Amino acid sequence: QVQLLESGGGSVQPGGSLRLSCVGSPSGYTLSGYILAWFRQDPGKEREFVAGIRWTGGTTTVADSLKGRFTISRDSAENTIYLQMNTLNPEDTALYYCAAKRGVEILTKPSLYSNWGPGTQVTVSS
Repeated sequence: QVQLLESGGGSVQPGGSLRLSCVGSPSGYTLSGYILAWFRQDPGKEREFVAGIRWTGGTTTVADSLKGRFTISRDSAENTIYLQMNTLNPEDTALYYCAAKRGVEILTKPSLYSNWGPGTQVTVSS
């Protein structure tokens, strides 16, 4: 069973950038056959799909509202996915989660993902 751990969150001014990382463990555990995704949640709101990637092949999907600012990628050697976030604004403030599920389709519904990291906080404020 893959375990996930996010890092890279923090506080940034509007217009700034952050790169989040999510490493799958144990080291060497194959993520082949998994979909990995980023979700975010602000208190009082539903958990929202941000971006996903198919580990085998690297196909990606980014939420329509975030295209052009957010990019997801992976490093197979490091068992890690990344979320590059540019031109951040206060509405991007949230707890960002990494999630994984077995399968070939990148789905956006949180309940379909079986493995979750604890999350990393992103705060965008002047």
